[in-house]
Amino acid sequence: MKNPKVDEFLRKAEKWQKEFKKLRQIMLDSELTEELKWGVPCYTFQGKNVVLIHGFKEYCALLFFKGVLMRDPHRLLIQQTENVQVRRQIRFTQIQEIMEREKALKEYVEEAIEVEKAGLEAEFKKTVEIPDELQFKFEASPELKTAFEALTPGRQRAYILYFTKAKQTKTRESRIEKYRQHILDGKGLQDE
Repeated sequence: MKNPKVDEFLRKAEKWQKEFKKLRQIMLDSELTEELKWGVPCYTFQGKNVVLIHGFKEYCALLFFKGVLMRDPHRLLIQQTENVQVRRQIRFTQIQEIMEREKALKEYVEEAIEVEKAGLEAEFKKTVEIPDELQFKFEASPELKTAFEALTPGRQRAYILYFTKAKQTKTRESRIEKYRQHILDGKGLQDE
């Protein structure tokens, strides 16, 4: 069933409007519930996120929240960045690609629903370690540690990756201090 919030999203879309509408049609043919989350169409099954439609400068995409658990018979699933562990995208640059792949896309959506129905969960790899500078801040400020641990794993990971990209201790310390209040407020690296 169509969600009026998604209607509004489509009206305002300046780019990828035709592609979004076609992807929406495919999603509405499934048993998923249409919602608007994070400002984009999101399709859920019993309250669990299954697929998202989103657009970028160079492509639009279907994002499968548990894509890593899906078979990929048509080799369409893409790992967005090296740090994304579970989610996978299928990307498009024009509506023709969506129309040509419609049957396959419906198969992928059905499989994503089956993954959710089966209650499958992907294991996240703990691939990043908390830098010493952040550990020292935690020891000096237990409330900072509590606030950091309350963040979602993705937000924690984003902070750790950002902090550890700095080569010098001084830079890592200043980055941590800059985002201290953000963490205490429960915000992610990119949150306003």
